[in-house]
Amino acid sequence: MTATSLDPAQPWGAEISYDGRAVLVAEGHTVAIRVYDGSPEGSQAPGPTGRYPTVYVSAVVVERDAATGVEIRGQGDVEILPGNSPAVPDPTAIPRAVAAAAADFNRRAAAYTALAAKWPPPTP
Repeated sequence: MTATSLDPAQPWGAEISYDGRAVLVAEGHTVAIRVYDGSPEGSQAPGPTGRYPTVYVSAVVVERDAATGVEIRGQGDVEILPGNSPAVPDPTAIPRAVAAAAADFNRRAAAYTALAAKWPPPTP
């Protein structure tokens, strides 16, 4: 799958494949996107309770430092709660999930940097 970018003209805020996946380059990161619902019937049919299932938009950033092997992740999730009618695409959903993933990644990277600073490398 080729990386694309955020596109507010797309129904979910970026071009996604038929199975609800995309790889984006956004906010300086490569971001894996997944748009899905957890129901066996799909998002266009009500569940046993008569309510339509929640649609989830998940964004994940994973970067590994080649020199140290340290891997840092960032995760951002958005829920579309449809209620009594099917969820409709929200062009702000993927951008919000990407922003949350980038913020989570940056928070974790800063925490790792602060932690690593407490233990300077050993002197040979």
